[in-house]
Amino acid sequence: MYIVVVGCGRVGAELAKLLSVEGHDVVVIDQKNSSFTRLGESFNGVTVRGSGVSTKTLQDSGIEKADIFCSLTNSDNINIMASQVAKGIFKVPRVIARVYDPTKAAVYKALGFDVLSETTLFASMIRDKITDPMLSSYLIENRELGVLELPVQDHLYGKTIEELNIPKECVIAAIRRHTNFPTIPDAKTVVGRGDVLLVVVKTTSIAKVKNIFGF
Repeated sequence: MYIVVVGCGRVGAELAKLLSVEGHDVVVIDQKNSSFTRLGESFNGVTVRGSGVSTKTLQDSGIEKADIFCSLTNSDNINIMASQVAKGIFKVPRVIARVYDPTKAAVYKALGFDVLSETTLFASMIRDKITDPMLSSYLIENRELGVLELPVQDHLYGKTIEELNIPKECVIAAIRRHTNFPTIPDAKTVVGRGDVLLVVVKTTSIAKVKNIFGF
């Protein structure tokens, strides 16, 4: 994939390095040349100095061929402006925006962006540890496992959770059915129209699992 990342702070730089190692074409935009030192010598992507809200800078980054655009600066206003330009002017298929203020998340989502609110995420992690120190953040902190949200496709209607689990590669941990509140299914639960499966998957098996589930 061709991915443009705006903001070469700690988060942006770490993301860019991960994506680059995985073989994606990565372009990082930042207003300060000194920020690019966070990428290290092994980074094999492209860096562009400039503003993420500048159409010229974005054109220099090759945004016309971008599959994904991520705005990860430390400013909510810059992130939303850059995301609007990427989606509205350059028609990037997927736009991901970092949000510090959780109250703005709903606005971002209404504009069609994928939203990540680290304030909410980190607060929830701390809440979990306060509630019970045995609650784990393993899936967030570890790169070997991830969670996919997969709407059930036609060819899966009528199948049970047991039939859909793939040993050693993925397991369906929860199901969201006509509501935003997921429940934990048992092995014999039958999936149907409108269901969304929350699947714990090995990161090395993501492409395979998505293909089997119809994506």
